[in-house]
Amino acid sequence: MTFQKNFKEDSIMAEPTVLGYIKEQPERLKYVFENKDVFVKPFVDVFTKNNIKKVIFFGSGTSYNVSILGTYYFKHLVGIDAEYQYPTVFKNYEKADWSGLLKKDEILYVGISQSGTSISTCEVMKYAKQEGYHTLAITGNLNSEITKYVDTKVHLLVGDELTPPETKGYTTSVISVYLWAVECAHVKGVMSDDEYEKALDETKKLVDQFQTVVDESEAWYDRNRTTIVNSDRLYFLGYGIDFATAIEAQLKVGEMLRLPALGYEIEEYSHGPTMAISKKQTICIIGSDEAEFEHSVDFSKSFKKYTDRVHFITCKDLGNDPRDCVFSVKTNKYLAPLMFTVPFQFVAAKGAKDIGIDTAINPFDENLAHYKD
Repeated sequence: MTFQKNFKEDSIMAEPTVLGYIKEQPERLKYVFENKDVFVKPFVDVFTKNNIKKVIFFGSGTSYNVSILGTYYFKHLVGIDAEYQYPTVFKNYEKADWSGLLKKDEILYVGISQSGTSISTCEVMKYAKQEGYHTLAITGNLNSEITKYVDTKVHLLVGDELTPPETKGYTTSVISVYLWAVECAHVKGVMSDDEYEKALDETKKLVDQFQTVVDESEAWYDRNRTTIVNSDRLYFLGYGIDFATAIEAQLKVGEMLRLPALGYEIEEYSHGPTMAISKKQTICIIGSDEAEFEHSVDFSKSFKKYTDRVHFITCKDLGNDPRDCVFSVKTNKYLAPLMFTVPFQFVAAKGAKDIGIDTAINPFDENLAHYKD
């Protein structure tokens, strides 16, 4: 089954570089929101017609990090069971329902793959379909490999992203999965009409202000570039919903800046890794409006006793330390991950450019992760 609205994409042009795609995000996100029915309606149709009681998200790399957020959204907004899994690990060692209380037709497998060529994600979707589960893929290419192995294929409105590291692909995927959850919550009656309209209004408000997010992110990087690119190691610490942001930051910086980059849940970082802290390490704390916010502020004060390179990324009021990225744009914690990843995209892409790395070239010339498109 294929759901694809017949429309022609607006002429959203970007320089074919990672930085070009980062800077395209404000227009791309507006475009995605304006055309949300293209990817929301087919998902909700599958969700409601089959009385889905559990959603399992699969993806690798950036798509895995989107899966973490998808799981959070469906648990906290829709109020149903959800989980994120590494595709091959799940296929070899896990079950969709260890309790045995759910029927196969109450479980939905969701594969996230921008290119549609991720070998591991294709394989787990093929396995799920053979086993009789509902399968759905969201992909930027509706004729890609993954579409052979699913019942429903949904269009990811990312447009072209011709460089290996995915930046706008991440934010496009996040807003897509978020809008899935908002619509499902409304259809199930978990979210009232007023709450639903408020959620959509907040989404529109953020995408309309996303140019400010990009500008403030780049300005933050420019203020701190010297110490960041001359770090021995970079740590990205998140909690609650923004553990996913920490892992995405780890991935992007590892891909492009190519310095040792590590993502941790903030409490876990304090259980051992702090023994290796030094003055040439950079620590970035991502602060959403979750229960741990004040605690994370205390953590940052402690870390600053050992390194000056401590940065807080937030849209909550925090002060005027130039090391921090405190966005003037405000939004709820569910949408904040769209904002908080952008500073790290600049660390990765602009940092790489500043030290002479061409991010368009992949030095690892082994095709282990993707089918040839």
